[in-house]
Amino acid sequence: MSAATLLRDVFGFDAFRPGQQEIVEAVTMGENTLAIMPTGGGKSLCFQLPALVRDGVTVVISPLIALMRDQVRGLKEAGVEAGALTSGNTEEETAEVWEALERGSLRLLYMAPERLASGGVPQMLRRVGVSLIAVDEAHCVSQWGHDFRPDYLRIGELRQYLDVPLAAFTATADAETRDEIVRKLFDGQPPKVFLRGFDRPNIHLAFAAKDSPRAQILNFAAARKGQSGIVYCGTRAKTESLARALGEAGHLATHYHGGMEAEARRVTERRFQQEDGLIVVATVAFGMGIDKPDIRWVAHADLPKSIEAYYQEIGRAGRDGAPAETLTLFGPDDIRYRRQQIDEGLAPPERRAADHARLNGLLGLCEALTCRRQTLLSYFGEDPAPCGHCDLCDKPAEVFDGTTPVRMALSAALRTEEWFGAGHLIDILLGADTEKIRQRGHDSLPTYGVGKEYDKRQWQAIFRQMMGHDLMRPDPERHGALRMTDKARPILRGEEGITLRKDTIRAARGTGPKVRELVSEEHAPLLSALKAKRRFLAEQLNAPAYIIFNDKTLIEMAETRPETLDQMARIGGVGAKKLESYGQAFLEVITGAAEEVHPRRRKLAGRDAGDIYDRLLAAQSALTRGEDGTGKPMSLSASALAKVAQLKPQDLPALERLIGERHAERFGPALLDVLREG
Repeated sequence: MSAATLLRDVFGFDAFRPGQQEIVEAVTMGENTLAIMPTGGGKSLCFQLPALVRDGVTVVISPLIALMRDQVRGLKEAGVEAGALTSGNTEEETAEVWEALERGSLRLLYMAPERLASGGVPQMLRRVGVSLIAVDEAHCVSQWGHDFRPDYLRIGELRQYLDVPLAAFTATADAETRDEIVRKLFDGQPPKVFLRGFDRPNIHLAFAAKDSPRAQILNFAAARKGQSGIVYCGTRAKTESLARALGEAGHLATHYHGGMEAEARRVTERRFQQEDGLIVVATVAFGMGIDKPDIRWVAHADLPKSIEAYYQEIGRAGRDGAPAETLTLFGPDDIRYRRQQIDEGLAPPERRAADHARLNGLLGLCEALTCRRQTLLSYFGEDPAPCGHCDLCDKPAEVFDGTTPVRMALSAALRTEEWFGAGHLIDILLGADTEKIRQRGHDSLPTYGVGKEYDKRQWQAIFRQMMGHDLMRPDPERHGALRMTDKARPILRGEEGITLRKDTIRAARGTGPKVRELVSEEHAPLLSALKAKRRFLAEQLNAPAYIIFNDKTLIEMAETRPETLDQMARIGGVGAKKLESYGQAFLEVITGAAEEVHPRRRKLAGRDAGDIYDRLLAAQSALTRGEDGTGKPMSLSASALAKVAQLKPQDLPALERLIGERHAERFGPALLDVLREG
């Protein structure tokens, strides 16, 4: 069966998303492939679809059990034989996977990289006929990446042992990480690379300096009440206290962190998958294994670790392509904490220096002067136009000419031979009388006291923006002392100027929140009813609600209001299997009652054969008692009509072979007329 047919009949999509088709074709043809695609851009389809077209088993190496179980469940719901061998399996689940492998019916086998450490796994994979390796979250192979997994290093050896093509996928890989993926997974032999961009245009990006951060998060959540969201916090204690505060404010909220009992964490994960509108306040461990497509917002109560980590975490919002929103709070304490994490790490100095540069990149995003998306995507090597869909496009930043204070700061660093951090340099600029300044004679420097136009807090913001522009970096070998980069020298020499943000220097207080709805007021009640039906069906299956249909599909149902199964089949995300399983139930919600459709006809919904079936049925109904209406009643079975509609015989002998001589004698000419009309 062709990829296009499988795309429509199994996955329920009429067309590929941008960039998917070329990747699917390359993987299907057996080319070694590296695809960097935005989160929510449909990476999983790019290996699941080729797995159905190709012969043999596709083994999928994926980092998290919850993610694998979700994908397997979704594939089974779509009618695909898939299984996972994980430590979270019951004995029955494992036995079922082995039986399917032995029968030769399993198409996709998921496993964690840690399982590759078992001695007999490569031999087992060769025996069951693995013909393709797919690697999800391939950035985990890179020690430069933020999610390094040592067992990913075994995948390259597995590829060589099985001598099969490998397709690697990730959403977060800068140039260094991409080079390491090629070296580790493909033995340095360049694969076919698809760089499909990092943009998630449906996600609104926003940052704000911390000013009563709890109130800022509560206001943000209040504007999105009833929508599923994640709040990321830097500490376990904060997850618990903020979850309580959200609960007291009337939200459905819970917390999640690594210090909880395993069962309590599983309960939270299950609730988040199955309940609409739940907010989880969590450390960054949460969400990695949650493939929930209808998360409507992500907030960071504390600054993330890096741009890569930030992109991964906000990428959990809006995976269904519907609008989603983000808010990231940041302050000097966050930056100090992140710097401390890097400096206290065990990595070699060059690695820590690179991590400081990465953190500078994140500060540049925090303190961006213009479009956030331009700043974010330029970090990954892209050069986009302004997006018109971020907080700085909504409301341009208030800026000022910062050349003079920046030159003051750079001069203070230069005159102290770049051996000090921001705190001491600010004391020099403010003319502070400290023991450290007196001992080193820094009160005699030309820059001593020249910066009294700004207070300490404002100078902190200026230094933060300077690092965001990558003018200065902490030097790990000088215990975090700030050293100038090459970008700073033209400014210091007076050859270039620089613009800074004024609005992040002083805290901005928001007005009351305005609630944003997923659909118009007109469609909101129907969307609520569809969600209720979805939740009921999901509880019957003990499965996440989005396994039935995701938010984007329900929104399209609410807005287009299909009245027949044929119309329902044209809704995005409604494949043949799901149409057969759930179409009738959701039509009843939309129309109040749905006409009962024969199962054979239901299978043809949304196809040309469905329309032909209806016309064949009408033609045979007119001849039930013959042309003169006096003959013995006779009719064709629904199964026979469906065969005729699908095979479209063009002459009487061919039709006779399908429906028999007696039925062809009465219905043949009329049915052939329908078929010739098309």
